[in-house]
Amino acid sequence: MLVVLGYVVVVVAVLGGYAMTGGHMGALYQPAEFVIIGGAAFGAFIATNTGKAIKATARALPGLFKSSKYKNVLLSKARREGILFLEKEIADPAASSVFSQYPRILSDPVVMEFLTDYLRMMVNGNMNAFEIEALMDHEIETFRHEAEIPAHALSRVGDGLPAFGIVAAVMGVVHALGSADLPPAELGALIAHAMVGTFLGILLAYGFISPLAARIELQVSENVKVYECIKVVLLASLNGYAPLVAVEFGRKVLYSTVRPSFLELDDHVREVKSLN
Repeated sequence: MLVVLGYVVVVVAVLGGYAMTGGHMGALYQPAEFVIIGGAAFGAFIATNTGKAIKATARALPGLFKSSKYKNVLLSKARREGILFLEKEIADPAASSVFSQYPRILSDPVVMEFLTDYLRMMVNGNMNAFEIEALMDHEIETFRHEAEIPAHALSRVGDGLPAFGIVAAVMGVVHALGSADLPPAELGALIAHAMVGTFLGILLAYGFISPLAARIELQVSENVKVYECIKVVLLASLNGYAPLVAVEFGRKVLYSTVRPSFLELDDHVREVKSLN
């Protein structure tokens, strides 16, 4: 929603300011300029990226950040009922009495795989906390790298759009110079139409594409924070801290804008424990 709102503000501000100077909107309507700039940018996007990157970008565009809330109920039950309980829960998360309470987590297969894989390593006991932490760091870094591919792809498109705008403008000027025998008024109109290419290239780059790339990077950072929170909580539990303390470790990792207070988290955790 904020993306749409931002785009509306950009369009209203630019076209509104243009109208205030007495500009004619009809002069900006140049379909050929859109074809040249948009087609060249899309072609460069295809030529620059692999098929995997193109598909990742297509998936990322309509995506919205989905936050997940992690509780300590699984760690608490594991301590009360033993490792066999934990093995049963992670063997079939969809049928788990614990995971079924959190459909938002279950609906994210990547998060579920990350969580259950490391719980399984904790159950097996073949790796110490330092080894598991190193492996988590490598996996989180890989996730970040892959998730940022669409942002990098769009950023490169944004960087190239002003140049494609200049290409469209130069072609328009060439057309105008080739029609130098026209009356001054018509020749001036052709040159004005050619300059629209530069305008469109810069506007599309810095008003639409580059902000979208920056937004995806921000979403990736927020998504990575989910994995870092899981990592800290599981490692704290693996190192012998009580579930309440382990969850507090995870709370400290969260951004301040979404981090609950100590009392809010404590009250919520006690409420969840009372239901289990």
